[in-house]
Order: sequence, then C-alpha cells, then structure tokens
Amino acid sequence: MSELEASDARHVVHPWADLSVLGKHQPLVISRAHGVEVVDSNGKSYLDAIGGMWCVTVGYGRQEIIDAVRDQAARMPFFTPFGDVANEPAARLAELLAGLAPGDLNRVHFTTGGSTAVESAVRTAQFYWASVGRPDKYHVLSRVDAYHGSTYLAASLSGKAADRTRFRYESGWVHHLESPGYDPDTSDVRADQRLDALLDGMTAAIDEIGPQRIACFVAEPILASGGVLIPPPGYHAATRELCRRHDILYISDETVTGFGRLGHFFASEPHFGIVPDLLVTAKGLTSGYQPLGAVLMADALVETLAETADPAKPVFSNGFTYSGHPVACAAAIANIEVMRREDICGHVRDVGPYFVERLRALRSSPIVYAVRGDHLMACVECHVPGETGPTPRNMALAQRVDAYCERDGLLVRPYENLCIMSPPLVVTRAEIDRMVDIVAEALAAAQADLDAGRIG
Repeated sequence: MSELEASDARHVVHPWADLSVLGKHQPLVISRAHGVEVVDSNGKSYLDAIGGMWCVTVGYGRQEIIDAVRDQAARMPFFTPFGDVANEPAARLAELLAGLAPGDLNRVHFTTGGSTAVESAVRTAQFYWASVGRPDKYHVLSRVDAYHGSTYLAASLSGKAADRTRFRYESGWVHHLESPGYDPDTSDVRADQRLDALLDGMTAAIDEIGPQRIACFVAEPILASGGVLIPPPGYHAATRELCRRHDILYISDETVTGFGRLGHFFASEPHFGIVPDLLVTAKGLTSGYQPLGAVLMADALVETLAETADPAKPVFSNGFTYSGHPVACAAAIANIEVMRREDICGHVRDVGPYFVERLRALRSSPIVYAVRGDHLMACVECHVPGETGPTPRNMALAQRVDAYCERDGLLVRPYENLCIMSPPLVVTRAEIDRMVDIVAEALAAAQADLDAGRIG
C-alpha cells in the first residue's frame, strides 16, 4: 500500500465497510475528478458510472457551483437556523424548490441529507396526527428492499435484508410491505396481476394494523439501492389513492429519483402521476457538492400544524444544527441554475432511453439474469446459470464483474449479485457506449472464469 492507502486502512471506518477485512483491504483512493471521470491516487482514470453515490448529477468540476460555495463561505459560512432566524440562501432555495415541486408542496424543512430528511418527514407525519387529536396514529408503512437511510428511524424503515446486521431497529410500529419490483422479462405473471397482488397485500396490512393507527406510507418511486426495482404500471397512483382513502399520509422519497435522474426535477407527478403529502429530496439537490436534504410539505398540512399548535408547547422540535446551511443552499441554487440553463432534464430524457437500451443488449450474456432501468438509473443482475438471487456464487460472480470493470477503467456499484449504475446526468452517448462496452467485456471475462472453475 501507498502511505495514503495505509492511512485510510489504519484509521477510517467506512460506511458499509466489510469488517472482516478491516485494515487489510487496499482501498481505492480517489484524488480528483472532472466531468464524468474520477482519478485515483495513482493517476488512473475511471468513468464514474455511479455518480459518486447517485448524486453527482451535473458532473465534477462545475465552476459555477464551486464559485457559489466559495463566495458564500467568504460572505457568511454559517449562522443558527433555529427559531425565527433565517439566512438568504436558504430562503431563496426554499422558494425555488416550491416552484419546482408538484401540487401545493410549498413549505420546505431543510436537513443534512437523505437519512435525516426521511426521518424528519416521518416525524412530521406523526406530529401532524398528534396535533389533530389522533396521537395513536403513529405506525409507518415501508417496503421490503427499500432503502431510506442509516439514522435509527431511517434504517428501521429500510427493508434490505443485507443491511440489517447487529444494530437495533424499530419493529413495534414500522411495518414492511412486500417488495414491489416487477420485471416483465423474468416474471411469470402479467403486470396487472402483479399490481393486484401488491394492492391486496397492502390492503390486508392496513386492515390488520388498523388505518386508525397508521400515520404514513414511505415509498421510493423506484427502489434504487434495492436493485433498481420498478413497480408495475399504475402502482403509485393506486397506492396513493389507497392512502387517501384510509387517511394515511403519503411520503415520496425522491432522494435518488429527484433532480433529474428520471428526466424531471421531481418524478412523482410527471413520471408517476401522483402528488404526495410530503416529498423528500437530497443527493442531486446540490449535485453532491455539499451535504443537504429537504422535506417538501403540503401547505394544508403545515397550516394545520400552525392552527393546532399547543399553546403550552408550540415548538416544532425537529431540526439540525446544519439545517439550511447557507453554503450548502448556495451550492443547491447554483446547481439548479446549471440544470435549467443547460436543460439537464431534457438531456436525460434524450439519452436515458439509449442508456437502458444499450444495457439491455447485455441480456444475451449467459451470466446476466436481468437488466432493469429507467433513464439514468439501471441494474445488471448477474447469476450462475440455474441459480437466482444473492447466492454465494452469484455474489462472487458479480464481484468479479465489478473487479474487471474497475481494471478497465469503469466504476460500477456492486451490491450482492447486482451491478448498479447511475452515471452523472451530463453523460454523453459516446460515454454511455464506453461504459456498456466495458461492462460487456467484464461479463465475458467473468464468464470465462466461471467456465474455468475459478469462481465458487
């Protein structure tokens, strides 16, 4: 290891680190980046097919955002966001978000990222029902395979089995519905049959728990980290109506799908046909240049909170030291300006279908079980022929594909037996071609290893 790699291995405990090899694994140290490429500490360049972590949307090295961060830090790096104290960037950004959001989602509560935004949205739903005299309405519906973050409540809402380890999770009032993913390539039922089954399951869960006890339903429009799982057509509108019928608040977690990944600033209404009661955003909000999250809330909901405020304790006691951080909000404003000026969402609507089409050609590989995607989020699911799911050999195979991609200058996100991709939104067709060609070569190399008995 180099000195830098050794320092990281000795001192840094990474998120989702494999503790069984702590301090022994040679880390990949990324030192600089530009456009859709990153460069490691040894000078090797890679196409970044994961956008940092779903979030570097307008690409690396955008001078407009860098200048906005520097200028705001020089002008005023921070001041308390609590109570009635405001800062200019947060106020301006809140107005911009209200203008971009669907329906009457005109109130904005700033957080530090996606986890804290999800947690704040759920706590707000519970606070709302307590405020209108229904304190027993605090249970929460989530889903198997969902990912909503790693704070205590957000992790409890997450339904990915691999993420549930030795930590403690709330189980008394958090309930997980069936994973909603539907892939017509691998399913033995029609989309309408799958939809009916999912709605029947959700209805049964509501009946069993009791709608008078359920505060909200939290849903990613597409289950991103769970493997780019896409529900059958009509799922979102149907579950939104089911929630409305049973007086359950609907929270759309657009941490990943927001800010252009599906070709819109927010995908809930234009892409999925719903207007939620609360909407969560983070990641692409600043294009990863600063940590920031937000909960967008319906006017009617917040006005009710104001009208029913407890005279003895009227405070909305949720927030964080860095809520609405002025430097982070300045980065978000500059990011929105770049996205609008360059019509980033229009670009995604143009190249996104091409990205998915190119990837779907990889289904001809014997070790590809499925390819799923929507615009600039996609997943290649690997398998040893005859095996499905995250079996040890399937996971080893996917890790081999990931290693060959890295060797050839492409970074994908390995998870179980999946290779997940979410490139910066500024990616070109030529760069898409390079990405897919490298994945194809990696699949061929991994298949050769499998055939030669070098895997499992």
